Amino acid sequence: MARTTARRQGDWAEQRVLRLLLGRGWRLLSRQWACRWGELDLVLEKGGRLLLVEVKGRSNCGPDNWGAGALRRGKRQRLGRAWHCWLEEHPVWAESSVELVFALVPLAPAPGPVRWIRADY
Repeated sequence: MARTTARRQGDWAEQRVLRLLLGRGWRLLSRQWACRWGELDLVLEKGGRLLLVEVKGRSNCGPDNWGAGALRRGKRQRLGRAWHCWLEEHPVWAESSVELVFALVPLAPAPGPVRWIRADY
């Protein structure tokens, strides 16, 4: 089955974010991990701390402000449920502190850096 343009762009955005975080010393634990509640784009670890990253790629600002509008309460709740499933599958990390961040990635032709938004789920 052919991958859609949106899926390829999403993969590219995730790869860009992953390269940035690996360069900052984070270690990848899971990528595109899925359960019945949803998908976790990136789960990383550094010094016993966990980082849960939701990636949004956009080629223009649009009505959702580069993807920030997609980060509503319902999305955070779905991420929270998926996160609990991930922890059930990876119990060794159950006591670790976790931070949820959204990475807003401009896609071509839009220039610019990744924008980071720290969030609660």
